[in-house]
Amino acid sequence: MTLTSALHGGPDETGAAPHDFSTNGNAVGACPAAVAALRAVDAAHYPDPRYTSLRERLAAFHGVGGERLVIAASASEFIHRIGAAVAQGGGRQVWLPAHSYGDYERAALAWGLQVLRAPEPYGEAALHWCCEPSSPLGQAQDDLPLHAEAGSTCVLDMAYEPLRLEGRASLDAAQRNRVWQLWTPNKAMGLTGIRAAYAIAPDDAAAAPLMQRLERLAPSWPLGTHGVALLETWTGDEAQAWLAESLRTLRSWKAQQRALCESLGWQCLPSDANFFCARTDAPYPRRAAALRAGGIKLRDCASFGLPGHVRLGVLPPQSQQALREAWTRAAACTED
Repeated sequence: MTLTSALHGGPDETGAAPHDFSTNGNAVGACPAAVAALRAVDAAHYPDPRYTSLRERLAAFHGVGGERLVIAASASEFIHRIGAAVAQGGGRQVWLPAHSYGDYERAALAWGLQVLRAPEPYGEAALHWCCEPSSPLGQAQDDLPLHAEAGSTCVLDMAYEPLRLEGRASLDAAQRNRVWQLWTPNKAMGLTGIRAAYAIAPDDAAAAPLMQRLERLAPSWPLGTHGVALLETWTGDEAQAWLAESLRTLRSWKAQQRALCESLGWQCLPSDANFFCARTDAPYPRRAAALRAGGIKLRDCASFGLPGHVRLGVLPPQSQQALREAWTRAAACTED
């Protein structure tokens, strides 16, 4: 896969699509507790540069020591920062899953690291990127326990764990303590426009040098007050109860959406998350403009190494109906 520019779902130069299937945020909507916290933010002052209260809340939420936490401006910022830290420590290779978020590779190449991609063995790679549920497929990563035991730096991207609708995690608590955990709750909270993330270091003294490099590479105040408010709210009972209820809704919508796609003749791939990939009955790029004009946007998976497939975040039934109608119109225009 040749990397030329950053490719993401979501708004484009014309704004956000009314029915945007190209991103994977919680389509139930924005968490009310988080919205209230954001409205109450005191944006006239800097946040605490050490994020003392936030660290305490996150540590208690996960049952870990606060010294294991790394505050990050976003998942992508942490991805690039840990790539730099690994390179500074003498690392030369990064291992990636066969299909993965593009910023893993972009960060590796930016810091002069050689990229190994499955099914290549990870060999002596200094950094292993894992993700479960995976992106773009939303599936389990079968070899995840091997990476957790490899002895190298392994980062487990947990972006979609809070939005898991099926299946179970491959790592138990003890195994998860051996890897870096990267959390980005803005998707689960339905607020992807608020950029905020954090990582939990392994419970291992050997991680200390990398932790020190990460702290030295961090900018001052990586999170603004809005990011702090989002993460603090995420740890609260009200937000977690809302999330649990929203997952029930998403499970119902997902079943309906898969049935719709199959009725269009698409081949839907299995997924444990709030999104799935499908092979369409016609190349998506040929119909993308017509669909966008009809308010529909899908995520073309060619950049993930899955040509002929699209990824669809689960949306409400009215958006699903709009997809059916727009795809049918686009098909008729193509045939004409």
